[in-house]
Amino acid sequence: MASFNGLWEPPATDPRTQGTPVGEMATIREYLTNYRLTLGMKCDDLTPAQLATRSVPPSTMSLLGLVRHMARVEHNWFFRTLQGHLDVPRIYWSAEDDDLDFNGATGDPAVVEDAFTSWRAQISAADQWLDGVTDLGATVALPGDRGGEAAVRDILIHMVEEYARHCGHADLLRECIDGRTGQ
Repeated sequence: MASFNGLWEPPATDPRTQGTPVGEMATIREYLTNYRLTLGMKCDDLTPAQLATRSVPPSTMSLLGLVRHMARVEHNWFFRTLQGHLDVPRIYWSAEDDDLDFNGATGDPAVVEDAFTSWRAQISAADQWLDGVTDLGATVALPGDRGGEAAVRDILIHMVEEYARHCGHADLLRECIDGRTGQ
């Protein structure tokens, strides 16, 4: 494990951007993209067993669980809510197990492959949808018991917040697994 003055990646190979986005949508998208990349980076070079390593009991949180959770979150907010497909079942969820995203995160290589494939597919679909967004103030119906409506802008900011919070979790989980820290 190389050290780059406390950085995860040397600046020349860091896939995240630190540009000067112009406009609200460009700013939101840069933050969202960078947090997505950060979560992926925190999972790099780990075995399926390491990815499934849970934090402290009784929590079922793991890096793999976070990937599954964020696939679920991307699907719920971008596909189900923002695109109006509220009748489509949520992924990594069941009525019997609201925490299926975390509880089902096992060190089985097939589970790992499924999680990362699903997460990347949800991100790709969300980004394609975002390419066509022109009105951040437009409102959409909220799912389930939340009721009411929310502006597209509010949901996108929530997505940035969701990733930011879970990237903090990922920092701690990764440090517990192999001691690696950094951006």
